[in-house]
Amino acid sequence: MRAELQCRPQGLREAQGRADEGFVATHSASKRRMHRPLWVHLRALRLATILVAALAVGPALAPAPAGAVVTKVESTTVGLQPRSTSLPLWLFEHPPGQVEFVNPTGNPVVGASDTYAIYWDPTDHYHGDWQHLIDTFFRSMGASSGSLASVFAVDAQYTDAANRHALYKTTSEGAYTDTNSYPASGCEDPHPLEAKDLIGPIVGKNHTPVCLTDKQIQQELEGFLAQHSLGKGMGTIFYLLTPPGVTVCLDAGGPSGHCSDYKPSVESYKNSFCSYHSDVSPTSPTSGDANTILYGVIPWTAGGLADGHLTLTDESIPAYDCQDGGYDPSSKPIEELEKKKEKTVKEVEEFEKETPTEQAKQELKESLEGPHQQEPNQVPCPSPDGYCDTGLADLIVNQISVEQQNIVTNPLLNAWHDPSNSKEATDECRNFFAPVIGGGVSAVEGTFAGTLFNQSLGGSSYYLNTAFNLASQELPYPGIGCLPGVRLEPKFTAPNPVNTGEVVGFDGMESDITLDAGTAFSSAGVPHSTYATYTWNFGDGSPTVSGYAAGAPSANSPASSPCAAPWEAPCAASTFHSYQYGGTYDVTLTVTDVGGNTASFSEPVTVVGPAPPSGGSSSGGGASILAPSATPVAPLTAQTVAPPPSTPAPVLGASVQSLSLKKALNSGLAVRYTTSEQVAGSIQVLLDSATAKRLGVHGATATGLPAGTPRSIVVGTAVLVTTKAGQGTIHIKFSTRNASRLKHTRKLKLMLRLFARNASRQSPQTTTLLSTVVLTP
Repeated sequence: MRAELQCRPQGLREAQGRADEGFVATHSASKRRMHRPLWVHLRALRLATILVAALAVGPALAPAPAGAVVTKVESTTVGLQPRSTSLPLWLFEHPPGQVEFVNPTGNPVVGASDTYAIYWDPTDHYHGDWQHLIDTFFRSMGASSGSLASVFAVDAQYTDAANRHALYKTTSEGAYTDTNSYPASGCEDPHPLEAKDLIGPIVGKNHTPVCLTDKQIQQELEGFLAQHSLGKGMGTIFYLLTPPGVTVCLDAGGPSGHCSDYKPSVESYKNSFCSYHSDVSPTSPTSGDANTILYGVIPWTAGGLADGHLTLTDESIPAYDCQDGGYDPSSKPIEELEKKKEKTVKEVEEFEKETPTEQAKQELKESLEGPHQQEPNQVPCPSPDGYCDTGLADLIVNQISVEQQNIVTNPLLNAWHDPSNSKEATDECRNFFAPVIGGGVSAVEGTFAGTLFNQSLGGSSYYLNTAFNLASQELPYPGIGCLPGVRLEPKFTAPNPVNTGEVVGFDGMESDITLDAGTAFSSAGVPHSTYATYTWNFGDGSPTVSGYAAGAPSANSPASSPCAAPWEAPCAASTFHSYQYGGTYDVTLTVTDVGGNTASFSEPVTVVGPAPPSGGSSSGGGASILAPSATPVAPLTAQTVAPPPSTPAPVLGASVQSLSLKKALNSGLAVRYTTSEQVAGSIQVLLDSATAKRLGVHGATATGLPAGTPRSIVVGTAVLVTTKAGQGTIHIKFSTRNASRLKHTRKLKLMLRLFARNASRQSPQTTTLLSTVVLTP
């Protein structure tokens, strides 16, 4: 039995007595506001009380040393995480080339996964608004599968001996509330949450503490799967979630137990965790099979901040130790976030002279600064239950995200990890959430949480721990170790017009390829380095050149060999070519990164010299980037390059399948095409330069447009290659940067340019289609 834990950093459980004193001190003042609606009065009362508690409580416990340790807790092997809310020091602790993150024997990863959310909650303590937020995340995670602008896309670089990728290919199979009764507690809860109107913990009707062991979790899962005829296997992941008041332990629990809760002591806190994943694989423990159960355990580790169902003591407990505290250096200096500023003697004296109302305002202002948990999906107070706690589920969502990444890359706890400290994919980037793309770091009155988010999935915003990019350890550019998503942007700069017979150079190393290095396995299961693959189409009917980057051939270019060490042969990061005839040729670079993602980019090259014989066209095709959408518009209108009578140009048709701007920016623009024969070419999405400048959107200049067409830039492209006549759908993605700027417009007018050449070598003919598309929210 194995399990991996996401342990929380420094928690806040001290000064509970001072919280009760705060209640007494503010009670009389709040009585004067009883004429307001009840929920307003209750919020104001809790606000002052929580404020005193929050100010009194601080990260007083000494953080544990950095680094995870694989240890055995009774019969369960676990990987413990560091617990520290200090900023991740990635650049200092993990310089390129100094992190060993391996899968030495090629143990299995999860190529595609179906996910189930199971709320084990027979006493109905998992709030409906929490469940809705979490279930929506599962659906959004599935809906955005395949998107590069997602933290989950980083995992595709990790492979196993079958060279299967840990793809971002996830389907939500829905959620279910499991009302099977809890068994007798198998452990001792170190510090159960208390309900405000009851004597005893907030659990069942009899208010008996519930403390579950991992063995009891496994037994419930096995019974639940049989009960509902659910399948097992390496492609299915079950998430079991427990409500507030139910603790999960990996041992007997108590003050020194390894539990999802803890007492305010260094030992108890040191052993606590936020979530973990494991497996039950009785018939194939090292490689998994149809009997394997992959599962993640997500206890309620979101604290009780603004949850009025709890006592004032527990209601004041934040849980940013299971997140990152909203560290945003662009918003606040790091030192201000790590430690609250101490008042001078003069400031204390001036504070004491203030009226109670002014003191409360000042304390409130201070409480809304500094590190806070981030709840991008918080709703304005009150929540449906009259309190301000809906956003607490955002912290649970982050734990699900962490476990999803770790499960697909290390499902049986024997695949991708750092052997020196047993860290998994997200552990190498623990507490690294940057860069944020929206929201605010300061806490909002009522929820006491910020609204930062760094992910947009399925139209919803989330704040998720970033993933480790092993490619950053192999090649220095881009070389970013912790990522919220990946980029795949092939680039090269076409030369000035050249003469026939002259040697023309094309440098693909301009490209911005995040997943540019990885690991592949031989047929014998031996790992070796691999790199992104570059393929060049020169647009003149000559053979394509294909090979790995970052290397380039040391002789006989444009061939792809020989290739100088240490680069993988064949290689084709850069190439030379010469043209026999004059004309304009579309040179296309197609890149496949180590995660299996493919994109292309094309630029025209003008060659001065005699035209090709037989009057054939000298144009070729190619261009770049991918994703999905849906709802037809008018078909594109064709502009055909004049063909010779004996060889007709290809007949093309195309339509855009959705006019939704939001869908296009989140999932990509889907173009349905038809072709009368085998063709090769590309589809480009163009934006007029004036609009692009106003919105701050960047892209290559679009060349070869008809007279009278506004100057435009290319904001997205996709390769079109067919082997016969037929139809299909091409998905064109926008870069993360451009998508973030385009979303600010109410109406987006784009132009599509499709050009494709037939397969005739004697007289290749090209057809170009142009159309205007208007996208609206």
